[in-house]
Amino acid sequence: MIHDRHLFGPGPTNPYPEATLALGAPILGHLDPAFLELMDDTCAMLRQVWGTSNARTLPISATGSAGMEAAFVNTVHPGDVVVVAVNGLFGQRMCDVAARCGAEVVPVEHDWGQPVDVERVLAAHPAPAIIAAVHAETSTGVRSDIAALGAGKGDALLLVDAVTSIGGIELRADDWGVDVGYAGTQKCLGVAPGLAPFTINDRAFARRVERPQSWYLDLGLLGGYVGEASGSGGRTYHHTAPVAMVASLHAGLTRILDEGLEAVWARHEAAGRQLQDGLEEMGLELFAAEGHRLPELTTVKVPEGVDSAAVRRYLLTNHDLEIGAGAGSFAASVWRIGLMGPNARPDRVLLVLAALRDALGRV
Repeated sequence: MIHDRHLFGPGPTNPYPEATLALGAPILGHLDPAFLELMDDTCAMLRQVWGTSNARTLPISATGSAGMEAAFVNTVHPGDVVVVAVNGLFGQRMCDVAARCGAEVVPVEHDWGQPVDVERVLAAHPAPAIIAAVHAETSTGVRSDIAALGAGKGDALLLVDAVTSIGGIELRADDWGVDVGYAGTQKCLGVAPGLAPFTINDRAFARRVERPQSWYLDLGLLGGYVGEASGSGGRTYHHTAPVAMVASLHAGLTRILDEGLEAVWARHEAAGRQLQDGLEEMGLELFAAEGHRLPELTTVKVPEGVDSAAVRRYLLTNHDLEIGAGAGSFAASVWRIGLMGPNARPDRVLLVLAALRDALGRV
């Protein structure tokens, strides 16, 4: 993922400073009526970016990994069959978390770089309690068809990782049959890491574990913390909210919705297409399967004979720009280039292409 160190501070290099500036605003008390109103507004905007009417849509006070854990600890009963589509690192993590909850995990393995094979996943078990999949696999740059999984899920709950998709590509939780979803703030939302946008519908909540192993992530308690979307008669104290992070998320969501969610999706799509075309014009080979490539996160094969780490180090030292290494066994053979949120712009694409061209010519 590219990371321009100057992008996230206020000033001329930051086109969207609102989320950053919100972190520096005077701190409200976590029970201050003004903060409670801000939280309500934030939850309402999260429903829009998730594409859901779920009352239980909230920013969990931890990163996306805690969102993953919240999804599983609240829905997996010991012995439940959980089918997991594994086409990258984060599908593997889903398997680990589900197993720790006592599930009978049925992994459906795919080659990295390929989208989820919906038919194989749906046929993996006749009656799973949960089907889990990653919408936008961060480790491979691949988009999978969540709507098709939702259409064929039957009585199973559909649990979805939307960490890299939310705010960047089309996401319609209700229309696609997503029962439980979690995300992160640090990708296309353009907000610092620290919160996990989360949603669960009534169908999944009715099947929840009454007393999950995690007290902190117990959705039965967290509902009172956010006042069940201000519709259930008040709040209960659960934990001290990270008020500055919620304010920052509020600012980031406001910017997205002011621009228009579909316009934001289109901007990411255009930037990703421009980058991928430019990389191929340079003679580089893309990693993710054609037709399933994420616009916000492009994976590209490191050319044979090129020292991946040396190129990344050169970019950081000489261009103040960071691209990510690959994951797992592809750590040294794939680069991950993220154009997310404020970075999904034509000038950023040109910056990446010029810097990478320079690095490949010098390292």
